[in-house]
Amino acid sequence: MPKQRSTRQMHNWLQRSTLALAIGTTMMVSVSAATMPKAHAAVTTADFSDLVQQVTPGVARVNVTKTVSEEELAKAQTAELLRQFFGDKIRIPEQAVTPAIEYAYGTAFFVTTDGYMLTNHHVIVGADKITVTLNDRTELDATVIGSDERSDVAVLKVTGREFPALPIGDSNIIKVGEPVLAIGSPFGFDYSASAGIVSAKSRNFSRETSVPFIQTDVALNPGNSGGPLFNQRGEVIGINSRIFSGTGGYMGLSFSIPIDAAMDIYQQLKTNGEVKRAYLGIYPQDIDRNLAEAYKLARPQGALLTRVSPDSPAQQSGLKSGDIILQYNDIQIMRASDLLNLINRARPNDSFRALIQRDGKQMSMAGKLSHAPKDVQAQGRDQQDDDVSLGLRLRSLTPEEQAELAADNKTGILVTAVDPTGLAARSGILAGDVITNFHQKPIKKLTDFSSAISALPKKGVVTIEVMRQGLPSIIGLRIE
Repeated sequence: MPKQRSTRQMHNWLQRSTLALAIGTTMMVSVSAATMPKAHAAVTTADFSDLVQQVTPGVARVNVTKTVSEEELAKAQTAELLRQFFGDKIRIPEQAVTPAIEYAYGTAFFVTTDGYMLTNHHVIVGADKITVTLNDRTELDATVIGSDERSDVAVLKVTGREFPALPIGDSNIIKVGEPVLAIGSPFGFDYSASAGIVSAKSRNFSRETSVPFIQTDVALNPGNSGGPLFNQRGEVIGINSRIFSGTGGYMGLSFSIPIDAAMDIYQQLKTNGEVKRAYLGIYPQDIDRNLAEAYKLARPQGALLTRVSPDSPAQQSGLKSGDIILQYNDIQIMRASDLLNLINRARPNDSFRALIQRDGKQMSMAGKLSHAPKDVQAQGRDQQDDDVSLGLRLRSLTPEEQAELAADNKTGILVTAVDPTGLAARSGILAGDVITNFHQKPIKKLTDFSSAISALPKKGVVTIEVMRQGLPSIIGLRIE
């Protein structure tokens, strides 16, 4: 395969992103062996040799051809100029200027005998042509049936019959510590097998995805994207999707989409060509130690609602900002991700029940979910103005910034700088936050903030409501 780099890959190289999608590229990798500590009981490593031979025919390499836009070419040329100017101070691939045609690759696998395949959205997004190469070196043209960015699942179709469809397992019953196997094409090395264990379940990455990932220590690298994750019975329990890395290569943290969530997306894409998601209309966040004390909880638990959207199912059911959801459909909620996972797996028009805490009292709410609208985000600017205590530097909002917040029925003042040794910094307040409420008092101007400070207790925890990158959040400020 030609050693050609995409501009997207070069951009990621320069940005040193810690969250690396497993997309095809070519680079040098150093591998070291880890020494296992002595255990009290003998541990037998799973033998996957027979299983690899059994399932390999159902796995295929995905070859993607993309046309690079003029904008992407301009970015690539800028990267080359940076390399020439800074020399060895910036590490950029030798072939920094991307040609008009870009080649990328990943992995896919058959889920039906008539040619339906699963892979990742990020493997095939923007593709002009897609082919798949089977283990017997047969190459087939593939058509995109549907692709969903939020779940990172895509469905492909090739023409033919009697393809070796892989058996589908149940990702709900996997256990932490269970041996697992991955097959893919890391760095272009086709049909490479790697094994490990399930490290954790239900991992979430903020709001960028709508599935709870399976975390493993299986060695995944660029090119493994879209490949199957197997249990010891040879059943697919996940789609390998991404790695957590500071280098672009494997560092012991790999993440796979649970197959039960992927098959649900598959059925919707195959039937409707799109994914219909349920909508409650809430913005939940985790509760830390400070917030647990402020809301008089025995321990950090539940999902704190920082905002309830107008005319949403949540508002119609009676939910309000500041409510803490402790149970959802009789399932205990420990973190905000627990709640989001349940909502993401639901269907529009499904009924829900919630046990909440409000003003120190528990009560029940019920309602019906609706169809999810598209996400909307806002952004702000940073300047400097007046000094205020607690280690914060604040200023009033410009008319344009006020107009952006008005869409969310909010107003406030902007944090332009935070003293790293102050109380605000220790509580998690960041430059760029817009403070909208402080100690249960709405903040519309700087004088409101000064008045709220004068009413603070001498010791304890108070709440600060902020807008951060367009999303609301509640922070517990501990006064000592």
